[in-house]
Amino acid sequence: MKFIASLAALSLAFSLSQARADFTLQDTPGQHMDVLQDGKIVGRYMYAYDKSSKERLAETYKPYLHVFDAEGKAPITKGPGGQFTHHRGIFIGWNKIAYNGKTYDRWHMSGGEQVHQKFLKQEADANGATITSQVNWNDEKGQPFIVEERTMSFRKAPTPAYVLIDFASKISPIGDVELNGDPEHAGIHFRPAQEVDPKQTSYLYPIEGAKPHADKDYPWVGETFSLNGNKYSVLHINHPGNPKETRYSAYRDYGRFGAFPVAKIKGGESQTFQYRFAIAQGEMFSAETIQTIANSFTGENQPTPKTTSTLSEQPKPAAK
Repeated sequence: MKFIASLAALSLAFSLSQARADFTLQDTPGQHMDVLQDGKIVGRYMYAYDKSSKERLAETYKPYLHVFDAEGKAPITKGPGGQFTHHRGIFIGWNKIAYNGKTYDRWHMSGGEQVHQKFLKQEADANGATITSQVNWNDEKGQPFIVEERTMSFRKAPTPAYVLIDFASKISPIGDVELNGDPEHAGIHFRPAQEVDPKQTSYLYPIEGAKPHADKDYPWVGETFSLNGNKYSVLHINHPGNPKETRYSAYRDYGRFGAFPVAKIKGGESQTFQYRFAIAQGEMFSAETIQTIANSFTGENQPTPKTTSTLSEQPKPAAK
């Protein structure tokens, strides 16, 4: 009996060890998909869509990705409500999309929504996890004019990061489109939680004497912010295959920052946008570590650049 009990305990310990070692997925149908690493939530894809009331629609009019803290207890990214309710986690959109003689705003979700349709891929193992969501970008009649395949891949991260997130968006329009707008209201962005301390937000640029309002085609930008007494650092890497002339909005004290590419895509064709996010609790990575992470993503062997670090700006009254 003792042998059997010992064997059962050993089997249980082995099972728990395996569970902690792997990435896993946990779906709450119709609401969100959790990505767990070592038994802790690292990401939560929010894909609910609910038109039962105006309030509920405003909460669910676009899918987005929450990033969790290193303990897996709570998001460090923003959901609906608060300052600029349309700022949510890691999200994608453009406020000026030209299609069929009209202009659509799929940043603020005016006159239409981004709607998750189904999961095209769900994989998780010891090395990582990947989910691909089909998202329809609908017009004012609820009909899709863009079909997106949004892929979010989670990988183990080098110290001091605790997770790497590769974000790829394949945009396939029904007819010819132009994705446009401005750096403040378009592109692929990261938004810290509402409780971020605006006095402690800073940015790191991969160029000496950076002028973020004017510079183009940064290979990456870093941000450090303070949330509930803890510091977090986020690296946003721009893949060289993305459209050129990309500008980064990376200076706001509330921490919303991201890449703004412009693209014209013909109907029946597609354009894929690729980015990597590295998340750490604490101070920003060294420039050498950043470049190592960037090179592993892009496949290039770029040298470590000189950098510029600045505190954030106060937002102008018209900024959103």
